[in-house]
Amino acid sequence: MAARTTEGPEDGNQETPVPQRLLAVATRLFAERGYDRTSVQEIVEAAGVTKGALYHYFGSKDDLLHEVYARMLRLQQQRLDAVADSDAPVEERLRAAAADVVVTTIENLDDAMIFFRSMHQLSPEKYKQVRAERRRYHERFRALVEEGMRGGVFATATPADLVVDYYFGSVHHLSTWYRTDGPLTPHQVADHLADLLLRSLRP
Repeated sequence: MAARTTEGPEDGNQETPVPQRLLAVATRLFAERGYDRTSVQEIVEAAGVTKGALYHYFGSKDDLLHEVYARMLRLQQQRLDAVADSDAPVEERLRAAAADVVVTTIENLDDAMIFFRSMHQLSPEKYKQVRAERRRYHERFRALVEEGMRGGVFATATPADLVVDYYFGSVHHLSTWYRTDGPLTPHQVADHLADLLLRSLRP
């Protein structure tokens, strides 16, 4: 999802629940203008609600920034847990997890772009919380790599930590180059990157 320059379908839909409407508007405005240059007043006006409504659901603009990323991370964690807990061979599980994080990142590209551009502006407490949530995701992903290494399915020449950091370095940069009107679909990008990861781990 590239940065939007017009109102999304949720922005002006009064039937959309207020929290989702506020998040949709905040995501659009943060992507267009930047977190610093977007005021609470602009958010509530675009969402068609009062400041009181915003503060009922979100304590601050900082809370909105945190939730923009946290909702994507929750989705990715749920999907990773489901894949990791399945009975499929470890190579299939790792490939599915590697492809899924690419697809879900591209499908929420505004969220990823906003977060990595503005992460340093979170309060220390929320910054620490998000880092812990991301670490949990990375540790579950790394556990799949380590499982394959222990079973002789994956090569052990490169430490699992480095394998995971290298892969997520690619994922985190998707927002800097992926375009919806480009030659590759999200699933094609996901397949290519997952294949690269698996090839790098073959004994």
